[in-house]
Amino acid sequence: MTLSVVIPVYNEETSVAELVERVKAVPVDKEIITVDDHSSDGTLAVLKRIPGIRVTSHPVNRGKGAAVRTGLAQATGDVVVIQDADLEYDPDDYPALLRPFENLKVDAVYGSRFRGGGNFLLLSKLANYFLTFLTNALFGGRITDMETCYKLIRRPLFQGLGLTADRFEIEPEITAKLLRRRCRIAEVPIRYNARSAGKKIGPKDGMTACIALAKWYVR
Repeated sequence: MTLSVVIPVYNEETSVAELVERVKAVPVDKEIITVDDHSSDGTLAVLKRIPGIRVTSHPVNRGKGAAVRTGLAQATGDVVVIQDADLEYDPDDYPALLRPFENLKVDAVYGSRFRGGGNFLLLSKLANYFLTFLTNALFGGRITDMETCYKLIRRPLFQGLGLTADRFEIEPEITAKLLRRRCRIAEVPIRYNARSAGKKIGPKDGMTACIALAKWYVR
């Protein structure tokens, strides 16, 4: 089973090289697709110096969702995973996350930070609890971590979801559309270590996620 690792990157000059090396070191058959979302630091230059990866760049900043969609369009593996570049998620969890796909009835696997006892910032934890609760209530799901970055989905299904979100609302869009299709989602506990600085989902993004969930529920 081949894994396509899609890495959306924005202003991660200090962490992206280490992250890519960690991904490379995981003993699974994979391709690595990086999408620089018009970083204003030296991120793109760092990526271009790393051998064995695919590098795409946006001419303007478009948001995480747009970067995910750009990378997803290039994926060729059996399964696709989204990988943030900020070192909060551990690529060593890939083998455990891939294991449920041995059951052909499993369509997607979510890495649950709550089941794995992740180290959260308090406000982020509360926001994630609420958004996960709302998602389950609207779409009949039983997941514990809707906002997790580690969403592994069989590639034909992932590419056929018709994703449109440009920013952080890509996360609820993916889950809403999977649940709408009654896809079988398995969960695996993962490690998580939140950093105190950097890009975080703020109140505006949380409100946008709620609006997006309501929109896909109505549709």
